[in-house]
Amino acid sequence: MTARTLYRKLVDSHTVVELDPDNVLLFCDLHLMNEYTSPQAFAGLHDQGREVLMPGQNVAVVSHIIPTHPGAFRVIQDPASALQASNLKRNCDRHGIALFDTNDTLQGIEHIIAPEHGMIRPGMVVICGDSHTTTYGALGALGFGIGTSEVEHVLATQTLVYRLARDMRIRIDGRLPVGTTSKDLVLMVIGRIGAQGARGCVVEFCGSAIEALSVEARFTLCNMAVEAGARGALIAPDAAAIDYVLARAPDITGEQRTAALAHWATLFTDDGAPFDIEHRFDAADVVPYVTWGTSPDQAVPVTGRVPAANGEQRTSLLQAMRYTGLAEGTPLEGLPVQHVFIGSCTNARIEDLRAAAAVVKGRHVAPGLRAMVVPGSGAVKRQAESEGVAQVLIDAGFEWRQPGCSMCLAMNDDVLAPGQRCASTTNRNFEGRQGRGAITHLMSPAMAAAAAVTGHITDVRQLEPLA
Repeated sequence: MTARTLYRKLVDSHTVVELDPDNVLLFCDLHLMNEYTSPQAFAGLHDQGREVLMPGQNVAVVSHIIPTHPGAFRVIQDPASALQASNLKRNCDRHGIALFDTNDTLQGIEHIIAPEHGMIRPGMVVICGDSHTTTYGALGALGFGIGTSEVEHVLATQTLVYRLARDMRIRIDGRLPVGTTSKDLVLMVIGRIGAQGARGCVVEFCGSAIEALSVEARFTLCNMAVEAGARGALIAPDAAAIDYVLARAPDITGEQRTAALAHWATLFTDDGAPFDIEHRFDAADVVPYVTWGTSPDQAVPVTGRVPAANGEQRTSLLQAMRYTGLAEGTPLEGLPVQHVFIGSCTNARIEDLRAAAAVVKGRHVAPGLRAMVVPGSGAVKRQAESEGVAQVLIDAGFEWRQPGCSMCLAMNDDVLAPGQRCASTTNRNFEGRQGRGAITHLMSPAMAAAAAVTGHITDVRQLEPLA
């Protein structure tokens, strides 16, 4: 039998029919929806008099537009956003689709809710009208974002016309140094291969450094892979991933559990399977990374400086410098920030909040700086509160918010003002991403926490624990 990559095994097991050498009709195990990419799809479905073929394989979440102000009941004030939310509820009610609505106690970000409720399992194909669906590769599931017209196709058929991707393997061996995280690792990787370095590829991460990561850290890694242009990201499910899934999926019992474990044990790349592109990195090279520009690949070590604008990218580099107000040679460390945001589908899990709390415990947010923490889900929020993590952050001067996408993409009322500079744990630093004219510096939760207490970009390794 021909040796296959994990990616090809997942595609082969979900192929309904091969359409041509480059395209297949792919069965989708789970379709996640949100309020901003589904309305037109439902409208198209209704115009053609069609129903949702498999409602039980679809789940919807209102996450991008909802306010995160503290309080028992959330009201979406923006009329257009409120209409999006009500449309989603109406469509879900009509078709019998499960919905995490605005005031659901389990509300949160779709890419955090789905794994924590056991919806994502190794070997699945999971799609969503959101590019960060790559997150689910951390559990050995092929997840990727789709467009609105594709959402309509999936609702009607539970299948997708899928163009095959190329296989890329990124091997990272060694162990991450103290004071660094998977966010630093992925920023280093994107910085080295470029924002288009994995374009058209599904990336399989492997190596001893990946095996040593927690499952939550793997979510961060796979989430950010799309920032290198990847169409998907995968990590072969190991004992840690399987334990994570089984702990959250109590319905997997008896013969089903036996069959699932047997299947999951086959989910790895065969020896000798060909990859189109391969990269190798050493985890020992990872340091705390910070972006300086307007693309996630414009990242340097926190001890570094804004690079010279040379080569083919000179024009885009100069544009990034104009937007961020930085010049060639400017050191990142010590750069003042006016805002700190800890949240998003990249870094709003309990592990991220614990890391931030460990840095700020016994310290206080710098004068004049606004800092907020937005948990990724209701479950994360409750866990942080029960562990005392939330109180540490509150005592330090952070705003403790309701779950949601919040200031990741300025689609709600959490928006930065023009010219504000933010230390952010989000995944994108595009122009205007957190508000028109606002400037985003991507970094890990620990680094963002360090910036919050010093008032400027700070190497977290230089802060001694106080408690």
